[in-house]
Amino acid sequence: MTRLTTLHITKEAHKFSAAHYTIFSVTERERLHGHNYFVSVRLVAQMGDNGFSADYNVYKRRIKMLCDRYDEYILVAGQSLYQTVDQVGEEYHVTFDNRVLKFPVDETWILPITNVTVEELAHFMLQELLTLEHDPDLVEVELTVSSGSGQASSATWTDDR
Repeated sequence: MTRLTTLHITKEAHKFSAAHYTIFSVTERERLHGHNYFVSVRLVAQMGDNGFSADYNVYKRRIKMLCDRYDEYILVAGQSLYQTVDQVGEEYHVTFDNRVLKFPVDETWILPITNVTVEELAHFMLQELLTLEHDPDLVEVELTVSSGSGQASSATWTDDR
């Protein structure tokens, strides 16, 4: 019989601050503003003979690395149908509704997502976490991104073996 266990990793250090705007339509978007995002992870893994499942420390470091990568940056949706992004020298020129927003290249992440929402960030960061080598005993990983109290979204990966 396979024994599964669920680990919950929620640490104060698993946060990042970033600026963004959400796009609602071809002509409507939020103003540029910022959030303090929090990231937590739920891991389901097989119990080992030694009484452990996945190594907390490995995943704590990986989550912290992801958060540090995006801390104090401007996040822009690089795959939005409603805007274009061009690099002009040391700036990104983001055209939305015939208006050009200019962001410094070294302070901006152009993400391969359609909108900068907690839903898209959860899926994007889960994929980034999974591209790092993961424990073969993992059965499921759920990553949650919160942009404040009462505002969160989760994305889940399940092993289909």
